[in-house]
Amino acid sequence: MLNKDNSRPLAGVKVLTIENQVSAPFCTMMLADAGAEVIKIETPGRGDSSREAGPIIKKDGEKTSGYFMRFNRQKKSLTLNLKEDEGKDILKKLVKEADVLVENLRPGSLKGMGLGYDELSQINPRLIYATISGFGQLAEGPYSERPAYDIIVQAMGGLMNLVGEENGPPLHPMLALGDIVPGMLTAYAISLALIKRDRTGEGDFIDMAMYDVVLALTERAHTLYSLTQQVMTRGKETLIHPWGAFPTKDGYVAIIVLEARMWARFCQAIERPELEKDERFANAMLRAKNRADLDPVINEWMVSRTCDQVIDTLLKAKVPAGKVRDSSEVFDCPQARSRGMWVKSQHPIAGEVELIGSPIRMKNVPHQSEVLPSPELGEHSAEVLAKLLGMSDEDIAGLKDKGII
Repeated sequence: MLNKDNSRPLAGVKVLTIENQVSAPFCTMMLADAGAEVIKIETPGRGDSSREAGPIIKKDGEKTSGYFMRFNRQKKSLTLNLKEDEGKDILKKLVKEADVLVENLRPGSLKGMGLGYDELSQINPRLIYATISGFGQLAEGPYSERPAYDIIVQAMGGLMNLVGEENGPPLHPMLALGDIVPGMLTAYAISLALIKRDRTGEGDFIDMAMYDVVLALTERAHTLYSLTQQVMTRGKETLIHPWGAFPTKDGYVAIIVLEARMWARFCQAIERPELEKDERFANAMLRAKNRADLDPVINEWMVSRTCDQVIDTLLKAKVPAGKVRDSSEVFDCPQARSRGMWVKSQHPIAGEVELIGSPIRMKNVPHQSEVLPSPELGEHSAEVLAKLLGMSDEDIAGLKDKGII
């Protein structure tokens, strides 16, 4: 089912978004998946810079961005020149009809145009205005004006320091956690603000800092330091062991062994019951300290077996285990397929594609197996202006001639 279904939680909620790249687009994609009408406002002739990013899919002389496709399904695209007064006036009229505005431009950009929260909340006191920036805007600090991308906040927030080999350089995890998680949390904050508005009648300003989110994501390491002054280092888990990915005949299997009972079951499973009572391995921290003695024993057992054999044996012993998979294996995973995590979309250029769907499941909300495709630049300009502002075809044509849309 497509997102026109009125049973969806945010059906009837109108969202304007002035967004670029990942963080805000991921947020508004979540809102669109939940049934909100999301109108993506883009610069005429250029649009979101992610439209230029690869992979580029070409067909019959036309091309589209697979990168853009990832975060912009189920949205409408309205081109609007906000550098011109007429474009600003149109946005203000749209704000009167909107419930939410989301933006992740450079801090102060919209405020400098007279389109900040203070100005727009005067037009619509019920407006929920959500911003995502590198270092936040409400409680300013010494970094507030700095530009930020995912890799920068992952580095500064301590996340990259935890990724990589023990004696190697810090690595980016190849996941845009500094973008995607702030987007998720902004969608959550918007949902909270909508609930609060139902009670108070007032809108609100949401200030999400990517840096703050990375600190929250790496709370384990930072709390460890706060309590013990011990710095957690990459590639070496000091509190839990066995923990990590171990080699087998045909790949790697990830395992984790926590409390004493699980350790006893693990020792039985790998046919080394005497290890359970070995003082070097009496608890998780001692096992981590003495990993140089323990890991060769685990490796010897694992490398003589396939991934499936290792996983089957450990699961029967009630020890958590899973194969380290690549994307080709995840694409064909029966669990992901049975949960409907791959959804279809009919794109005008790319044709039928499959995308990762929403992980949210609700008993009384139908699951979407098909979603609307990401929009072409300005595809819905005429529709939005006619529907929300009552503009005529002649009015819209005049705006186009002047470069406003």
